[in-house]
Amino acid sequence: MFFYYNLMCFRLNILSYKIKLACFLIFLCFPLLISWGCTQKETPKKVSLYNRTVENAMGRARNEEDTLRFGFDLRLGPKEDVRIYNSFLEYLEKATGKDLSIKFTEKYEDTVENLGKGITHFAAVGSLSYVVGKEKYGDRIKYLVSGVNDEGEPRYEAVIFTRPGSNIQTVNDLKGKSFAFGPKMSTQGYLIPRKMLEDTGITLKDLSYYIHTDSHINTVSSVLNGECDAGGIQDVLARRLEIEGKIKVLKISGSYPSSLIAYNSTVDSKTVEAVSSALLAFEPTGRHKNMLVDWDKTEMPLGFISVNESEFYKVAVLARKYGLLTK
Repeated sequence: MFFYYNLMCFRLNILSYKIKLACFLIFLCFPLLISWGCTQKETPKKVSLYNRTVENAMGRARNEEDTLRFGFDLRLGPKEDVRIYNSFLEYLEKATGKDLSIKFTEKYEDTVENLGKGITHFAAVGSLSYVVGKEKYGDRIKYLVSGVNDEGEPRYEAVIFTRPGSNIQTVNDLKGKSFAFGPKMSTQGYLIPRKMLEDTGITLKDLSYYIHTDSHINTVSSVLNGECDAGGIQDVLARRLEIEGKIKVLKISGSYPSSLIAYNSTVDSKTVEAVSSALLAFEPTGRHKNMLVDWDKTEMPLGFISVNESEFYKVAVLARKYGLLTK
């Protein structure tokens, strides 16, 4: 009996030891388990708004190979631009019977690069992007139609502005000041404002410093936030902000060829003809107004017309002067 009693005690001691050992190991590993679990839950997935294709405007199921991809130069920022162009593509889909989707990238210059490489089929680009793209890609990029401003002309201007409370009164006062340009490929954000400064006798070396933003709205932000003393933006945005009392306009440029719609030469002729006809029939202030979102904020508020490509010579001259064209 005594033997069995000792044996039972021994087994209980072994069991107790195993339980204690298990608890000790759990205690040691618990922080690691918690850390691992938190790491798994808290590591955010990087989601980019750029470099992806948005579904077709009408949300229909479609064959990706038959979808026409549409790019555009950034103006007001990705989210607002997408809202504007998504409603525009809805019109084009209804007018042509084609499926279209938006394709945009973070870098301004990638819009015309995508068009030249055939990643996109159509794109809304500034006249500077067009002439630079034509030099690099030749006949792979073709002109389609130009945007029409609110005066019925295929023209636009650039505006140099500052903060409402600034003691800067004219462009002449900008010597020794800081300046915000848009991207180097922006006609209204860089090319024309630089020419406007030079017409007043101010070169880039005469500025205390200058920056390049990625859109017109970010140029506005850099000035209003005090990062720069003045900046250059498109006329449509400038006039709206001036009316709202948010900026002080210092100078408006002369007229230059407006933004345009271009296409890649691989697009078949019937599709090009269908899209061209739809663009020329586009009535953004008339019968198509209710299907659009903020189209009046674009530099093409009255739609499109065809112009002679010689109109872009003025832009090409400046582009070559500032080293954006090599030929």
